[in-house]
Amino acid sequence: MCQHQPPCPSAEATDRDAAHLVASHPEQGWSLLCNGVVHFEDTGDLLPDGQVIRPCRPGRREVAGSVT
Repeated sequence: MCQHQPPCPSAEATDRDAAHLVASHPEQGWSLLCNGVVHFEDTGDLLPDGQVIRPCRPGRREVAGSVT
């Protein structure tokens, strides 16, 4: 799919989100990358084969006996 030189990371690569932007829809919260990945602003991805990559959210941390 990608015609860039050097080619962008494939949809299966761990750095898939480094691919070039093809279409951006910030009002809807998503972008299409040249490797076919739909990237969501919450950091989740939808791969071309339909696989869902869950958002990467920071974990909760314990501070002085309480959870924040």
